[in-house]
Amino acid sequence: MLFNSYEFLFLFLPITFIGFFTLAKIGRGVAAGWLVLASLFFYGWWNPKFTFLLLASISFNYAMGYAISRQRQRGKVLLTIAVAANLLLLGVFKYSNFFIATANSLAGESLALTDIVLPLGISFYTFTQIAFLVDTSRGIAREYNFVHYLLFVTYFPHLIAGPVLHHKQMMPQFASPAIYKINAHDVAAGLTIFTIGLAKKVLLADSFSAYASPVFAGAEHGVHLHFFAAWIGALAYTIQLYFDFSGYSDMAIGLSLLFGVRLPINFNSPYKADSIIDFWRRWHMTLSQFLKDYLYIPLGGNRHGKLRMYVNLMATMVLGGLWHGANWTFVLWGTLHGFYLLVNHAWRALAKKMGFAAGDGRSMMGGIVTFLAVVVAWVIFRSSSIHAAFSMLGDMLHWPGGYHVDPAAIKLAAVQSREFFAPFDLGVKRFAMLMASAACILWLLPNTQEYMNGGHRLRWTPTRINALLWGLVFALCVTKMASVSEFLYFQF
Repeated sequence: MLFNSYEFLFLFLPITFIGFFTLAKIGRGVAAGWLVLASLFFYGWWNPKFTFLLLASISFNYAMGYAISRQRQRGKVLLTIAVAANLLLLGVFKYSNFFIATANSLAGESLALTDIVLPLGISFYTFTQIAFLVDTSRGIAREYNFVHYLLFVTYFPHLIAGPVLHHKQMMPQFASPAIYKINAHDVAAGLTIFTIGLAKKVLLADSFSAYASPVFAGAEHGVHLHFFAAWIGALAYTIQLYFDFSGYSDMAIGLSLLFGVRLPINFNSPYKADSIIDFWRRWHMTLSQFLKDYLYIPLGGNRHGKLRMYVNLMATMVLGGLWHGANWTFVLWGTLHGFYLLVNHAWRALAKKMGFAAGDGRSMMGGIVTFLAVVVAWVIFRSSSIHAAFSMLGDMLHWPGGYHVDPAAIKLAAVQSREFFAPFDLGVKRFAMLMASAACILWLLPNTQEYMNGGHRLRWTPTRINALLWGLVFALCVTKMASVSEFLYFQF
């Protein structure tokens, strides 16, 4: 079930909300159980049979976590077995065909691909439970209420596309009596945050998708893209992905706040970053933290010298890229970001040695370079193949008229670019207006948490004017939901 669908907004959510707080008067355990059942229904709406896989994963990991907590002497062995089992499950469903296709390509064989459907959210709920197992081994996770654990994993706001949660963040909240009583301020704030996320998805991300999709489809089919068309597609996807995923994260946070439960922030204006290091502190923050805590640091982090740090950093980014999908484009994307980070760290080390600052967090030039580097990487991330990615990047670098400024060539390329979008009923002027609107939102206005928490002069307060404003935005979004589109991170 999609957050941006009529059945979710006008049936599932009201029934779940009313049922939760009504049953809370009977008992907190009953209310928590209701939320578990509602979350399983939410997940099973897409494909009921994968609900059994989810429950099997939960039962296995809960049992292994409990065993690890009780058997310290064999804890590391049990942890290794449990993590390996989770990775095997992920590997079978997500990477079987990738490995078979790679083997076929290398060995010249023609092994048949498997007919396996990727279950929604498997990467997120697998990583969430791996973190639980490791935290249990470290003595961090200590509560083993099974209903709360079920809710921790299945909790519908985060189940499909994150954020990646930690046991210690959620279990105390589910045990708190405060969440089982309606909090008017939380409900008002939650509805506002949800509406902001819905607007990002419905009004912005889906609008940019109309420009990105034909460009990448053209590159996939070998169409020569003119300079402006290639850049329109690349920029459109860059903005689409941000508004799509940050929109989902906002909706998840807002939905959860309706029930008094606070989810971690996943985005902090990543396109305002003035370096790649800064970008990864702001983009998909819960995944970045997971990779740091459960991969980079266990590999040794920066504790064994610069060379080892660079190797660990590159390995983390490559595996982080592969986590996103079973395609060599994701491996290349992760490798490229690993390279970016190595250069960034080396530059900072050189700057420190030479006695000057390598960026103070407000560098306009650093911001421009970082954004362009991110755009290039997103082209690889979005492309269906490495060949298509390089083809499109080549078109982006092919300035009309060559190295000389040729107004006639530039004009011709612009006309051909407009002609490219004409069959899709897409106006380039409309794209320029969309980009201008997106630029204002991304670089001039406060982000969602700044707006909600008072970190900016433009901030939210629970007033009638704000209720009317965001009510109108919600109504506008509802009118645009006739053609419902999935969130991009559902495929990862």
